[in-house]
Amino acid sequence: MPDAISPVAARWIRRWLILIGLMVYAMILIGGATRLTDSGLSITEWEPIKGALPPFGEAAWLAEFEKYKQTAEFQQQNYNMSLAEFQYIYWWEWGHRLFGRLIGLVAIAGFVWFAAKRWMSRRWLVRIAVLIALGGLQGFIGWWMVASGIGETDRLDVAPYRLMTHFGLALLIIGMTAWYWLDLGERARVGASQRLRVVALAILILTSIQMLSGALVAGLDAGRTYTDWPLMAGELIPGHYVDEQLGLRSLFEGRAATQFNHRFFAYTLWAMAIVGAVLARGTAVSKAFMLVAGLISAQAVWGIITLVNAAPLPVALVHQGLGVVVLLSAVWLVWITRTENIRTALQ
Repeated sequence: MPDAISPVAARWIRRWLILIGLMVYAMILIGGATRLTDSGLSITEWEPIKGALPPFGEAAWLAEFEKYKQTAEFQQQNYNMSLAEFQYIYWWEWGHRLFGRLIGLVAIAGFVWFAAKRWMSRRWLVRIAVLIALGGLQGFIGWWMVASGIGETDRLDVAPYRLMTHFGLALLIIGMTAWYWLDLGERARVGASQRLRVVALAILILTSIQMLSGALVAGLDAGRTYTDWPLMAGELIPGHYVDEQLGLRSLFEGRAATQFNHRFFAYTLWAMAIVGAVLARGTAVSKAFMLVAGLISAQAVWGIITLVNAAPLPVALVHQGLGVVVLLSAVWLVWITRTENIRTALQ
């Protein structure tokens, strides 16, 4: 392997990373729609190869419907569902899984092609292999998540913490993809003071925590439980923040606690972004901090709109999609404020 990536190789690998990033972004939105339409438990088996084909013919559809009827979700919530209604949620979940397979094919095909062309240094060979391995792990995590809502009689949805894990890994994958794309670009890092680098990293960490807390809210439908703002059920801090039956598990399984935490992290992140924009005034990274603060402000406002409207599907998807954009902007902010030489990153 060469010691560094050539400009031609870097250009093609960046194009491939853009494609992967766009596909992962679309996958996140498809996953959000699958969750919001309660479609995730419609396919009760995980068949990586055979499952790529949908049911053909009425008999096959009825067989799939019978499998779904064994779930607690159907027996306790969707017992009046027709076959046509089942097909609607089935297509969402099937499309979600199929698109995941397509991402895997594009990722592996690109990796094999770049390796055959000897376009990757040893460092980049490992980095991209890890990225693809995380994509494979995501498939297993996805089934681990779905399985939590199939075999249990007291659960009508997937386990919230498993949904958070699945979503968090998707964010990690798209964040790493963006970081690699930046590393392979021609733009040099601007660099910033130690204080601004700390603030940029804090914004990224808080954004990640906020996104994960949002996954818990989505998993529990907590966003449709308390729809008043700025109070929650008329209280600043909900009196039943800790559910007596859940105890400390309220932090992950309580509707009041998860929504309050999501609001609290949003306020904290918003304040941190504004502080960063103020501290960066007059520096080379001022516009970058202003851009990130603007995106976070827009996301905060849209989050309130989503909340007071009880999270309808189109509005909630925009909220999720904008959240990913905020995360990517935070990744970019951390990248440009670092002082690492761009040539070192290409080794």
